[in-house]
Amino acid sequence: MISLVLFGLFTVLLFLSVPIAISLGLASTAALMISGKVGINFIPQGLVTAIDSFPLMAVPFFILSGDLMGHGGLSQRLLNVGRIFFGRYSGGLAIIAVATCVFFAAISGSGPATVAAIGAILFPAMVREGYRPSFSAGLVASAGSLGVIIPPSIPMVIYATSANVSVTKMFMAGVIPGLLIGGALVVYAWWQSRKDGQKPQMEKISTREALAILWDAKWALLVPVIILGGIYGGVFTPTEAAAIGVLYGLVVGMFIYRELKFSALYKIFANAALTTATIMLIVGTATVFGRVLAIERIPMMLADAITAAVDSPWVLLLLLNVLLLVIGTFMETLAAIIIMTPILLPLVIALGISPEHFGIVMIVNLAIGMVTPPVGVNLFVASRVAGVSLTEVIRGGLKPLAVLMMVLILLTYVPQLSLWLPSLFGM
Repeated sequence: MISLVLFGLFTVLLFLSVPIAISLGLASTAALMISGKVGINFIPQGLVTAIDSFPLMAVPFFILSGDLMGHGGLSQRLLNVGRIFFGRYSGGLAIIAVATCVFFAAISGSGPATVAAIGAILFPAMVREGYRPSFSAGLVASAGSLGVIIPPSIPMVIYATSANVSVTKMFMAGVIPGLLIGGALVVYAWWQSRKDGQKPQMEKISTREALAILWDAKWALLVPVIILGGIYGGVFTPTEAAAIGVLYGLVVGMFIYRELKFSALYKIFANAALTTATIMLIVGTATVFGRVLAIERIPMMLADAITAAVDSPWVLLLLLNVLLLVIGTFMETLAAIIIMTPILLPLVIALGISPEHFGIVMIVNLAIGMVTPPVGVNLFVASRVAGVSLTEVIRGGLKPLAVLMMVLILLTYVPQLSLWLPSLFGM
């Protein structure tokens, strides 16, 4: 009965377009009132304790640092570097779009932020070069999903907190999968551009010009080195790295590149505060939802039922992929992680699957959900930034989506792709 109220009311509220945080909170409140096992004050207490976490402090800092760097000229300089290496190939701009998303993902930690920052600069250039708008928008929307896969990643911080694993280890586990997805999308961009008859850009850059572009972009290229190098080298924690990223983005944008204006700071800080508030509200209500599940022993009963029916980790991973892909189509990424981690993690651990490997599989699945309707947030951002219809973005994203699915299968059944780098550092 309680399960029916919890999931039934939550589903009904989602279909009525009630914001997900409110849906989670109302469903949890209704279930507790009917159950009577704990008092209603469990809700506000849960909201406070859920976000009372040092690792979660990284979330607002990563959001703010991504905004500062996007407005401070770093994304433009990353694009300029991409032109040096890929500008003279077929589909050069398309390849540059993916490569720049890879670099910017190591700055922003967010999929929509990556799509907005790179798309705003690249979409007009791709239209001028004759690329189909649907192809351009679909490609950048798909490549933007790297924002939550390549560290630093906000969903990885949330997963690590929910699963009680090391944030640093999760970041390391995401490096090779992120680069693999980026490489696969580069190959697709080159192949599709040649198929569409896209001619190579004939611009010729001299060695002196190339060195000048690289020198100008040095501060942008140093961001992943400082943040990720500091984390992996044990110099500072992910939360401290996020705070350093904010200071770095502010100094470089305002005093070195001088493209970040003082008058824009209020809007940037306000936007980061609103985004953080939304995320933390989702984290809080989703955590309460998960605790209600635990009180009713729903995860344990589900784990017992599945482990009794499935004794192969390969079959279990296949079933979990299908489940997570479906969940990703209609549930926000952070809420899905917080709700599903305590339910599914006992299953994978019982069958000997590493929690870090499962975390990567979960996050890649939910990243794919960012480019699948109806809740594909990257699709909406790409549609708005590119000025094309949502239908066109979805049509242009079908082939990149197939590429993402193929890489997902590879990551699922070759756990060494996620676990090799952490093991190299003795984690």
